Amino acid sequence: METVISFFEGIDPILAAFLATMFTWGVTAAGASVVFFFKTLSRRWLDGMLGFTGGVMIAASYWSLLAPSIEMSERMGMIPWLPPAVGFALGALFLFVLDKYVPHLHINFDPSASEGPRTEWRRTTLLILAITLHNIPEGLAVGVLFGGVAAGIPEATIGGAVALALGIGLQNFPEGIAVSMPLRRMGLSRRRSFFYGQLSAIVEPVAGVIGAAAVLWMQPVLPYALALAAGAMIYVVIEEVMPDGKIVGKMPTADGWEAVTPATINPEKLVYRGTVAGGPRPFGRVPLPPARLELLERRRVAVGGVCTPLRRGL
Repeated sequence: METVISFFEGIDPILAAFLATMFTWGVTAAGASVVFFFKTLSRRWLDGMLGFTGGVMIAASYWSLLAPSIEMSERMGMIPWLPPAVGFALGALFLFVLDKYVPHLHINFDPSASEGPRTEWRRTTLLILAITLHNIPEGLAVGVLFGGVAAGIPEATIGGAVALALGIGLQNFPEGIAVSMPLRRMGLSRRRSFFYGQLSAIVEPVAGVIGAAAVLWMQPVLPYALALAAGAMIYVVIEEVMPDGKIVGKMPTADGWEAVTPATINPEKLVYRGTVAGGPRPFGRVPLPPARLELLERRRVAVGGVCTPLRRGL
């Protein structure tokens, strides 16, 4: 590990961000390569891997991004909670806009349950776009942290940036499987399933380089940038990863904004209570908005599942 850290300390931060995110992309490709050995994967295994993915993203969001953002804001003489709160909300808003305007389809859902604008795109394209949305904030987070190291920010360290890249790479392995396996079941060849599976993470190096460059050019915005990456990752967990692992598993989940808003007010909940949503009963009993209820019902019908009555709240 010390050799890896020493290597990254001796190279340009933008190059370091690029290499680190190339590693995370490579792990995604390794996960996608599982399709060459297996044609199907147990639903329970897939749900478990997506849960693991969500857990890693939650932990990384707080320990590697939000906590340094809070400490940095205080050291720079800012209101300690303001930059993290603003950045966190902006990150979630960024993914919310992408979610609404980029057509995509969650894993194992029928095309009728696709989100975003109506389109004639094929199911494979929609599925790949869904996973691609996951990877944008992951690459951005790694890049921002490496940029912070180069800017000389004490709260940002090479060790932390490398650890974040390793953590994201670790959870990218099941994401690669989660794309390639459903594509294989849909009738695509092993080669095409692998190709599309690894392709879903190719945005990570791009986002990583952009994140590192942005921080180097605009150092005062680093507390906001760290929190922005955290907000985007948390929104992805709640809106994308958790529905993939829970809705098909006959369990309701909260809307992305319902989890992001309380986490913005009290980010420690991300760690202290185990999940972004604050544990088994997030924020008391939160009634879901009518539009969300309608979407969940459409998904339930699409997959033939049976959900717990949702109008009573969570």
